[in-house]
Amino acid sequence: MTKMFMFDALRAATDEEMSRDPTVCVMGEDVGHYGGSYKVTKDLHNKYGDLRVLDTPIAENSFTGLAIGAAITGLRPIVEGMNMSFLLLAFNQISNNAGMLRYTSGGNFTIPIVIRGPGGVGKQLGAEHSQRLEAYFQAIPGLKIVACSTPYNAKGLLKAAIRDNNPVVFFEHVLLYNLQEEVPDNDYLLPLDKAEIVRSGNDITILTYSRMRHHVMQATNVLVEKGYDPEVLDLISLKPLDMLSIKNSIQKTHKVIIVEECMKTGGIGAELIAKINEQCFDDLDSHVVRLSSQDIPTPYNGILEQATIIHPDQIVAAVQDLLK
Repeated sequence: MTKMFMFDALRAATDEEMSRDPTVCVMGEDVGHYGGSYKVTKDLHNKYGDLRVLDTPIAENSFTGLAIGAAITGLRPIVEGMNMSFLLLAFNQISNNAGMLRYTSGGNFTIPIVIRGPGGVGKQLGAEHSQRLEAYFQAIPGLKIVACSTPYNAKGLLKAAIRDNNPVVFFEHVLLYNLQEEVPDNDYLLPLDKAEIVRSGNDITILTYSRMRHHVMQATNVLVEKGYDPEVLDLISLKPLDMLSIKNSIQKTHKVIIVEECMKTGGIGAELIAKINEQCFDDLDSHVVRLSSQDIPTPYNGILEQATIIHPDQIVAAVQDLLK
């Protein structure tokens, strides 16, 4: 076991897969000589050369299209978005090409591509650098969507995503890169379609993902001290949703709270509520509660910025209200 930051875990996953498979390559802005904005690709260009760790112009639509074409020809590209918000410029390539070409080619093409990078509300990064795009991409057929939340699952999930033959959009939260944890030294993969039971409990199911996992666990510590017994699931897979794990939990607790950093309108939580009502309605003893970010552009002002997202005290209050 080695204690490492999450950015180091992601770097290790990339390095190991590039060493294992010569078709794996990285491209994006400043991924080469600079080592990436958050040092996920630090020094990899020294080891693998400038063609396998390719610095691109500031042209997301172009280099994402380049990566998709490379995937069609047999390579396994990893596209790093310097900020996931910038990948809106490549939305056409991701949706109409990466997501659909396997189907529209009649199965002649596979698109083994990983599109990864930082997102979420950081520390005064401004509205355009604080986007949560997971719900934007969720509606696109053909994509898998993953949100890592710890160094351990970041490494195992990224390695699995690189080996997968489908396009994977891989979300990393900008405030989790410096999170530290013991990570196994041996090679390991984690499933891209499974939720993680972070804590087993019987009173209520809390569904969450990414940075909100840590807010939920802070709240859970308070709730346990108050005598409550919550079950916490980190979704990890945002597409497809692991409805089997969710249903099993709801059949045990009969109450659900969703905690997300995504916007409330049309967010991941909205899709979860729809699926829970469709598949678990008879197991519910109460309506599903959703704690989501405010439907506004994220303010630059630090106090206002914090007011737009969910905090542990709000989670504690919501659980207590639902269980009273």
